[in-house]
Amino acid sequence: MSDRPGIPARELSDEELERQGVHAHAMRHWVFLHGTAEQFRTHTERMLELEQEYLRRHPQRTWQGSGGEAATGSRDDRIRDLVLTFSRAITALLDEAPPAASAGGTPRLDPAAAQAALLQRFAEAPGGRMHKLEAHHIARELTSDSHLVARLYRQEPSLLQAERDMRVITDAGRAWLAEHAVPA
Repeated sequence: MSDRPGIPARELSDEELERQGVHAHAMRHWVFLHGTAEQFRTHTERMLELEQEYLRRHPQRTWQGSGGEAATGSRDDRIRDLVLTFSRAITALLDEAPPAASAGGTPRLDPAAAQAALLQRFAEAPGGRMHKLEAHHIARELTSDSHLVARLYRQEPSLLQAERDMRVITDAGRAWLAEHAVPA
């Protein structure tokens, strides 16, 4: 109930506002590394909403309201700062190359084709090894199935194996790929 983004921050009790703020900051790293673009956007919006409400209620508890030289200026200064922040974010997005997967207009692959494409990327990687975050990133480009990588090393026989933060294609994975790979 309390973590629903639908409850406006202004309607939260002080305790709930602080609890949700702490939770949002704790989750930031995970969302940044593993979340989808939509999750990251939603999380950013909610975190900023919580922070702004906290600052409105308790300005002297933060550096922005401390009265020092880093203190937030007038309402106009705060608006200018927000506009500059959004402008930088928009410029960064416009400077990015369009993604090669579905966000750029290419349809995502069906589950079997996505599995084959992901295993092919592992087979082409040095030593058949790839960092888990890179593997999940590639899987997100290929399909909307967020469990693709995990299934490959949890199934019997496993097509990938986990070695700490790395994922490595197994002999069974190479055999599966040889049987199912789409010719180039």
